[in-house]
Amino acid sequence: MKEKKMTIFSSGLIWFGAAVSIAEILTGTLIAPLGLGKGLAAIILGHVIGCILLYLAALIGANTEKSAMDTVKGSFGKKGSVLFSVLNIIQLVGWTAVMIIGGARAAGAILNEPLGIEGVSLWCILIGILILIWIFIGIKNISKINIVAMSALFLCTIILSGVVFRGEPMAAEMGLSFGLAVELSAAMPLSWLPLISDYVKAAEKPKTAASVSTIVYFITSCWMYTIGLGAAIFTGQSDIAQIMLQAGLGLLGVIIIIFSTVTTTFLDVYSAGVSFVSITDKVKDRWVAMIVCVTGTLLAIFTPIEQYENFLYFIGSVFAPMTAILITDYFILKKDHSSKVVDIKNLALWAAGFIIYRLFMSIDTPLGSTLPVMAIISILCIIVNGGRKNAYTNS
Repeated sequence: MKEKKMTIFSSGLIWFGAAVSIAEILTGTLIAPLGLGKGLAAIILGHVIGCILLYLAALIGANTEKSAMDTVKGSFGKKGSVLFSVLNIIQLVGWTAVMIIGGARAAGAILNEPLGIEGVSLWCILIGILILIWIFIGIKNISKINIVAMSALFLCTIILSGVVFRGEPMAAEMGLSFGLAVELSAAMPLSWLPLISDYVKAAEKPKTAASVSTIVYFITSCWMYTIGLGAAIFTGQSDIAQIMLQAGLGLLGVIIIIFSTVTTTFLDVYSAGVSFVSITDKVKDRWVAMIVCVTGTLLAIFTPIEQYENFLYFIGSVFAPMTAILITDYFILKKDHSSKVVDIKNLALWAAGFIIYRLFMSIDTPLGSTLPVMAIISILCIIVNGGRKNAYTNS
């Protein structure tokens, strides 16, 4: 039986849903100290940097038709990639918990009092159950339900945008450098680097899906950041629930919150399953995804896991140098290290990149940390791995 593939339209819907999230809106509020003009410039520049890298990572998956963590074996070896699979699973469990608690708190702030509910546990459980339903339906069978969910989210976010940008903007209060704002804007696309190939490879036309997915994500993510930026500047609020209450959205706001949380977090738990399968295929990815969903839900209920600004920077420091090496090996050096057990040189380069990234965070550059660090690691990779042996194949 021929394997069912996703249409290009379905691929676009998935990445629209990935970008429409509370986390993206809240990250946009962090850029408000720059003011509207500089804030928008930082959002666009950061997304250009992040999404170019996202596209290149997607294109590797499209060309090889491998999952994201399987493509990493091309630079770090069969067992060397395990480190990144484990780190990816950990960050995805963390994202699952962050997204669930963020959605639960926002929904609770709007409806707890009218419904006579206390706390956020019930909202966490509801969101967790909806994510499990998405997992059960499966990535290749979710197109119809996604059309309905994404149409509703599209209309809701247009209404939210109209409400947010009414009134007069408040004066900017400096406290954030332009470079750090660019880095915050690049961080979200970077967080999807170790995931995007999982979905591109499942498309009917992987290369077209890589382009469409990146473009849709770029436009929608910039839009979400801008909503957050505008909310903080025009309403003085950084709490999404308060923004929606001020806007009088009520139940409509809860719909935005819950479904945006589900559609984004589904990708996290699904890719955690795919990453686990890249380590061992003895467990089905769907079961791992369900375990990650339940674990993330429990973490959301029982642990304080809401502060994620430093989490974003950590993701950048792990996956930016990893992707720099992967892109350099694949597109420039044309080298495939997947026949090795572990590629020590590339692991050492990655460790150097991790340290350099952390050092660059204390240096204010107009391009943030990601681009300079990746350029340095790419140059070092060319110097260390120069030559054209072990060429890549599409097998």
